[in-house]
Amino acid sequence: MGEQELGADDPDTVLNRECFCITLEREALHSAIRAEADDPELADALLAARPHLFSQAPVFLARRDLSAMLEVVAAIEAAAAAPAFQQAVLAWAPEIARHDFGPRGVFMGYDFHLGGAEPRLIEVNTNAGGAFLNAFLARSQAACCREAEAAFPTASADAFDDSVWTMFLSEWRLQGRAGRPQSVAIVDDAPADQYLFPEFLLAQRFFRRRGVEAVIVDPAALQFVDGRLSSRGLAIDLVYNRLVDFNLGAEGHGALKEAYLAGAAVVTPNPRHHALLADKRNLRLLSDPANSGAWNLSAQQQRSLKAVPRTVLVGPENADTMWTARKDFFFKPAGGHGGKAVFRGDKITRGAWAEVSRGGFIAQEIAPPSERRIRIDGEIRSLKLDVRLYTYRSDLLIAAARVYQGQTTNFRTPGGGFAPVYAV
Repeated sequence: MGEQELGADDPDTVLNRECFCITLEREALHSAIRAEADDPELADALLAARPHLFSQAPVFLARRDLSAMLEVVAAIEAAAAAPAFQQAVLAWAPEIARHDFGPRGVFMGYDFHLGGAEPRLIEVNTNAGGAFLNAFLARSQAACCREAEAAFPTASADAFDDSVWTMFLSEWRLQGRAGRPQSVAIVDDAPADQYLFPEFLLAQRFFRRRGVEAVIVDPAALQFVDGRLSSRGLAIDLVYNRLVDFNLGAEGHGALKEAYLAGAAVVTPNPRHHALLADKRNLRLLSDPANSGAWNLSAQQQRSLKAVPRTVLVGPENADTMWTARKDFFFKPAGGHGGKAVFRGDKITRGAWAEVSRGGFIAQEIAPPSERRIRIDGEIRSLKLDVRLYTYRSDLLIAAARVYQGQTTNFRTPGGGFAPVYAV
């Protein structure tokens, strides 16, 4: 793992810089996914078309940083439960977000950068993809030696699956349902065309192992008739929602929206979860310490919110000021997702600024990412990384990293992609 003395550096920093001996056994991972998919040939084809889905090496994370990140998650979710916070964010949310059917939202995703003295929260996602894939990745990561394998044991397959099943059952019961769902729809636009479609296959198999009929379906193919949501004649009890149409207002989503508003199916995550937790405008409130006193947070929770970089809404009224300070900020569309239309201030063009300054964007103070050095084709390269915590009701389901090169996370970097996280 390199011969450099630890010295003043933390073990996780040294390992991310110097450890090249633990590498991904790709065939083991692909075999695991083929075993889970209904159609092994389809799984092979999908994985072959996604060569940068999985990184070639794991990421190391200090346990104290993991604990600090979980405290940030708990603080944000405590704020989201406060009446004063809800009143503020629902004021700019769509009407559909005011409906509360009880569920808390499966697979919340909290993204952090680790380039400073403390972890910094970059984004919150209600439809965070990759948890099932990362669970398989963690199990299939092989150490190069027995000592390393003992030092960094992989996650228990049963523990992850049990936690996920408990999570979906909790959502079911929080909406007043008894027993367990008999059918689940995994919903996204043109699901077979989505980059993370292999994960949908894994999720489908997961539900079927639990005795639940699961279908992967485009919302345009759903029907809502006589108070029942259905897919090709199969009545749907629960929807695992992977749409980025957070308000269910897009063309073709009408049946799902009607069923949701009627409470005819448990939909998770849903528009309320996005409004309370993942609307980027909320970061402005969370990053301003003057606000937290009204949310009945503990002193520790208020301190944890310091991990949220200062965030400002951009519009014509402050465009000149923000242009002057642009080098200190990332600019993101308030309703955006997946790194689309994101601009780093020191690289933004006048043309892009004209779009940003009209409004609908947030400015988030830059929090630099940390790095993972990886050997690629015999050459050592430094790639950026962020860490995502997949959680339910503030509890950790799994931690994963995304390793990349460029302005934002992507799956186009040789040697990059999802990476398992080892806490040290």
